[in-house]
Amino acid sequence: MLHWLGGRIHRSARWFVAVWLILLVFAFAAASGALGFTGLFERLKAGDAPTVPGESRDGQDLLARADPGQTSVILLAEGIDPAAPTLPTVLQPARAELSAVPNVAMVVDPFFPPATAAAPSMFVSTNRTAIIVSVRLAPELSGPAQDAVTATVEDHLNRLGAQLRTVGADRITIGGVQQLVDEVNSQVQEDLRIGEAIALPISLAVMVLVFGGLLAAGLPIIGAIASIGGGLASLLLFSLAIELDSSVPSVVSVLGLGLCIDYGLLLVSRFREEVRRLHLENGDRRRRPDDEVMRGALEHTLGTAGRTVLFSGITVAISLSGLLFFHASILRAVGAAGVSVVVVAVLVAITLVPALLALGGTRLVRPGITHWIPGLNRLARRLGDIAPEEGAFSRLARRVQRRPVVVFLGCLMALAAAAWPVLGIEVVTTGTSILPPASQQRHLFDTMEASFPALNPAPIRIVGRDAAAVKALAARAASVEGVSTVEPVQVIGEGADRIAVAGVRPDGDPRLSAGRDVVDRIRELRGDNSPILVTGETAVVRDFMADIAHRAPLAVGVVALTTVVLLFLMTGSILIPIKALVMNTVSLGASFGVLVWIFQQGHLEGLLGFTSTGGIDQTVPALALAFAFGLSMDYEVFLLSRIKETRDQLGGAGPGVNDAAVRQGLQHSGRIITSAALIVVIVFAGFAAGKLLIIKQLGVALAVAVAVDATLVRMLLVPATMTLLGEWNWWAPEPLRRLHERFGIREG
Repeated sequence: MLHWLGGRIHRSARWFVAVWLILLVFAFAAASGALGFTGLFERLKAGDAPTVPGESRDGQDLLARADPGQTSVILLAEGIDPAAPTLPTVLQPARAELSAVPNVAMVVDPFFPPATAAAPSMFVSTNRTAIIVSVRLAPELSGPAQDAVTATVEDHLNRLGAQLRTVGADRITIGGVQQLVDEVNSQVQEDLRIGEAIALPISLAVMVLVFGGLLAAGLPIIGAIASIGGGLASLLLFSLAIELDSSVPSVVSVLGLGLCIDYGLLLVSRFREEVRRLHLENGDRRRRPDDEVMRGALEHTLGTAGRTVLFSGITVAISLSGLLFFHASILRAVGAAGVSVVVVAVLVAITLVPALLALGGTRLVRPGITHWIPGLNRLARRLGDIAPEEGAFSRLARRVQRRPVVVFLGCLMALAAAAWPVLGIEVVTTGTSILPPASQQRHLFDTMEASFPALNPAPIRIVGRDAAAVKALAARAASVEGVSTVEPVQVIGEGADRIAVAGVRPDGDPRLSAGRDVVDRIRELRGDNSPILVTGETAVVRDFMADIAHRAPLAVGVVALTTVVLLFLMTGSILIPIKALVMNTVSLGASFGVLVWIFQQGHLEGLLGFTSTGGIDQTVPALALAFAFGLSMDYEVFLLSRIKETRDQLGGAGPGVNDAAVRQGLQHSGRIITSAALIVVIVFAGFAAGKLLIIKQLGVALAVAVAVDATLVRMLLVPATMTLLGEWNWWAPEPLRRLHERFGIREG
């Protein structure tokens, strides 16, 4: 089928390119909303703390119905004396002006409601050096109407801030929850621009060196742009059925860019190789390759490299589909987005890129400009063009095969040492720490948390309709290990929504595992059949992690089983797929260990520009696992397909055939794997250069995973294990062997 597709594309290359151009214009227009209906970015949901079905979500729903809350715009004035005699004369008229703004429900400050000795104002900081003015908007406001009122209130607060500076304030910060969300979304877009500005030029420069010219290097970039456009259009369709988080488009950009560069490198390199091979077989080297040679090269490229791309895309999609097994909406959204962009990337790779190859013709195999530049010509010839039968990678394989046990044990020791920190991993909710320390909104909420405790809900909250039962459990919770304070029970809401609430504050940081242990102890104290619920931010994280732990075996099992089946259909072996899973697991452990060492333990804070939160964001491990596993299998398929192809050409089983196939497979795929991995590392490192902590953590985790996998694992560990196993690599029970002979997928 792929051979036939190659011939068809060769005959109608302009039509394929034209169709893709029309589709991409439509895709980008639809995603941006230029076609007259709501675009993708207007449908995105602002990133809330991820929740899963369970007790904490039920408790949060009870709280939301009893106290829906109101949107507030907050002014924080620091360096001011709350007892200054001129302060009331500034705040009182400002309060009156703000209260007169249409759709403002209430204005509160240190003097309203009036404070008493028994009940001091919660709008004065605990160290009495800062005050807060909070403007609450009407609860029915939303959309453009809310934005308009917010803008008017901010203008009033800016004028108030200028007046407060005259009575001693040295810093004024204005914001709120909506402003925080807007700043996060704005920072996401800024980080994407920074990542693309770093990754694209450097990636193009590397590909120019790989292929020796700009024309061949540009094809993977064109494919990446097409993949991003198609991915955004598919996300628009997904947004009609499921909620998509505002961070999802970044997934499309990074994954589409990385995969299409991988696939483009593989296809362009194989096409150039096939043109050279067929041209030499035709005889006269001095003549340009004729049309028959170009058609045959394109057919064979799709029959070999195209088949590898197809297998790789399926394995990556399988890995990302594991995220669909979890209940958290952000994980499901990223899984859906990832699968869609993989499908688009594969379609681009087996249709658009071959059409561009056909149009490029013999110009793609001519020596490029770098071959004529002194200094670059030698590097270009060593790094790019066509891999010779013997070279650096085959020599590396020979050295590994001389001492496979030493290499095998050495690699395992190095990977185990890198993975060691993962044993102490802490998972936290990032909260405002997602923003850089210089962020105004982060400063506002961090100051409120540290200096205005009465304005912050307790991280653990006991809720229920029976006030006596809530009071009894709260009294018992005071003696639970790890509990610092238990707040008095409050009754909120009206009628059927009336509930009792008691706040619990644990010792230390409530975001860490010690705080989640307190949730478990209170729930054990309460019993299983009680109508009382334990919720709050700490409980939400606890239930999120419990859901991950509960659903992970099913997700991992399905991904592992389908990956084994797919690799078996490709290789006919049962041991190679199992070995691939083990190698990927070891590689992932090392990358997670580096992630913990950097972000949890706080190493390289200055270099990478972050402040450690004492743990890894709760969404990062699942996302990094799915993405890193998929990309690792991507390179595994690249290498195994070439080894299998070489083994078949050498006649299958026989003395020395396995070792020769490993050497030649590594020689022909090594430069593509290392070049593709280098570019993907650049892409991820570019996005890690942004300021959002989650994107930084994910970028570093994936960059490390790809670097470790493409070097230590693919270049050393895989050749060592395949040498040790010998012909056992290709073993399968007789029934499975017959099954592969009937249903296995082979070249041609």
